[in-house]
Amino acid sequence: MRRLLAVLGTVFALVGTPAAAQDADPQWQAVLEKARGQEVFWNAWGGGDVYNNYIAWVGDRVAEEYGITLRHVKLGDTAEAVRKVLAERSAGRSTGGSVDLIWVNGENFKTMKDNALLYGPFTDRLPNFKLVDTDEKPTTVLDFTVPTDGLESPWGMAKLVFVHDTAVVPEPPKSIAAILEHAKANPGRVTYPAPPDFTGTTFLKQALYELVENPVDLLSPAGENFDAVTAPLWAYLDELTPHLWREGQDFPKTGTAQRQLLNDGAVDLTYSFNIGEASSAIAEGLLPDTARTYVLDQGTIGNTHFVAIPFNAAHKEGAMAVANFLLSPEAQARKAHPEIWGEQTVLSMNRLSDAERALFEALPRGVATLSDAELGKTLPEPHPSWMVMIEEAWLKRYGS
Repeated sequence: MRRLLAVLGTVFALVGTPAAAQDADPQWQAVLEKARGQEVFWNAWGGGDVYNNYIAWVGDRVAEEYGITLRHVKLGDTAEAVRKVLAERSAGRSTGGSVDLIWVNGENFKTMKDNALLYGPFTDRLPNFKLVDTDEKPTTVLDFTVPTDGLESPWGMAKLVFVHDTAVVPEPPKSIAAILEHAKANPGRVTYPAPPDFTGTTFLKQALYELVENPVDLLSPAGENFDAVTAPLWAYLDELTPHLWREGQDFPKTGTAQRQLLNDGAVDLTYSFNIGEASSAIAEGLLPDTARTYVLDQGTIGNTHFVAIPFNAAHKEGAMAVANFLLSPEAQARKAHPEIWGEQTVLSMNRLSDAERALFEALPRGVATLSDAELGKTLPEPHPSWMVMIEEAWLKRYGS
């Protein structure tokens, strides 16, 4: 693990920090003038009220501030929007595209970047991008090891956390090996969402980090080494599967579905990429008051999520205005509130005014939300190719 972190530091140093946005108020004002009256179609995951409600609030605010009408096109999978943009390019639709903005990261960003489906670079045109903490939070410019090159704008940070009910399991398993032992001792009480659900795939990548001989291999593209590197993962899953919920013959479809299983007392653990989700769920009555969050001893995977603008977006100015608003201290502080979303900000507190910093200092911390110190090590996302190949291999081995 030490070798992994050392190599990662080198990777981040090579990527470097994007130049701060220049003082270009006239140019930005020209963008806002064109944005006024535009109808922006934001294709974003629509699988949870927390996210949908926040995006609805953003829509209200950009309407007030910029005269923009924001339409949330709710997706079950970001790949739906990527396929739409790819189909439009294949049909020769180079302008007037149906997708203006996409909530994207990792695998889908790489696909769009590799296929020249993105507009930009544009982040250097966003006045609020200069507030982003690209130094201490390098994943704001590095997406699953792939440099963003200004083609997507960060708007939130995520980290894999585990959730348990302290009234049922006071001392939860804090390693991948310990989860296997817990499953063996408590048949049917462990499960994970079925890939390609993002949370389910992340659980597999987390397991691979602890099982693989050289974690550094995961930072480079998967290739002929895939079978050898992932062999310990399949051996682990073969041993784990018979002890899973419903004997591994069925899996929750999403992380939300697994959270419901925990709330119902059917399983002992659930997982989330939102450090504040458990607190929000407790407040909404979706988890028991005794639910708490924890992380594994060797660290857990973390990343940044972004918005990107397709190359043929019909309303690029409106999309940039929305991306810029998402980076405002107002929007970031609201997103960090435990009763709204509970997510870590991408901004640097040192780059904010006293009044802006006060927005964050006044935030409460949810009852089940870990402090920054308690969150421990953050492991980098593997190269996107591992995600794709792991999902394909899992479906062949364990998919119904």
